[in-house]
Amino acid sequence: MEDKGRFFEIYDVFSDTVLSGNPVAIVHEAAGLTDEQMQSIAREFNLSETVFVNPPKDEKHVANLRIFKPDGEMSFAGHPTVGAAVSLARKNIKNNGRNDSLIILEEKVGIIRAVVDLSEKAAFAEFDLPKLPEQLPLDIPKEIFAAAFGLESKEIGFENHIPSLWTAGVPFFFVPLRNLKTVASALPDPVYIAQNFDRLNVKTPSFYLYSRETRLFQSAFHVRMFRPDGTEDAATGSAASAFCGVVQQFDNPLDGKKNIWLEQGMEMMRVSKIRLEWYVENGKLVSARIGGKAVKYAEGHIFP
Repeated sequence: MEDKGRFFEIYDVFSDTVLSGNPVAIVHEAAGLTDEQMQSIAREFNLSETVFVNPPKDEKHVANLRIFKPDGEMSFAGHPTVGAAVSLARKNIKNNGRNDSLIILEEKVGIIRAVVDLSEKAAFAEFDLPKLPEQLPLDIPKEIFAAAFGLESKEIGFENHIPSLWTAGVPFFFVPLRNLKTVASALPDPVYIAQNFDRLNVKTPSFYLYSRETRLFQSAFHVRMFRPDGTEDAATGSAASAFCGVVQQFDNPLDGKKNIWLEQGMEMMRVSKIRLEWYVENGKLVSARIGGKAVKYAEGHIFP
């Protein structure tokens, strides 16, 4: 009997057009695959992340997701969550005929509730953060950050924003830069990073560079994300999730609902738009969600 293989899709996430945003591979019916097989498949796709859709542990949920980078598993990632939510909502639409859907997902970081709007070709999905942003201790001077990206120390920071370390499931260095030109000129030095950031005694987090100056009118910040090896990411949901903590810390907005758009991936010719929304009560961030559009680019079968 012919092996039909496992169905997969590739979605471009945080974009409303294909060949933009951040691509993610979604492997359906992944039950039965070993950890080693999933890791090998992720390495074969060689995208920033690959999602494996497994049966949920709780029957009230839609799916259990395993997220793998080419070099290891992640407890949480934003653009794979958005892409998987849109994909699963499209599968479910035949059952209820509606253009909106609540998708409850299981990830290693926790339970994620996503709402998907399928009324347009590029569906919009947003989900509540399973873990609120948390600031971590940081004692690295801005001169070190500047040297790591070929910049002058005076180009680090704007207004009251200074480098900080935050996590909402995955830790990132958040590095404010003076203007758009400075962000565009940043050039990571992987050797310098390896030699100077080992003081943390943990695996060096990735770097999230940002400026308040933007290219798009609707955007509040222009951002770039670099891994310690110098490679860049087109759209980073896990970093954006923690970034609302950064904005809350330094901008100290008034109580109520806040929402902003982030632009990313422009230097890679993969324009990405990420929406952040959070609620402030008594000066504290009490809940947050992240969202964006996703459009299917490809589909097929794998035969592991």
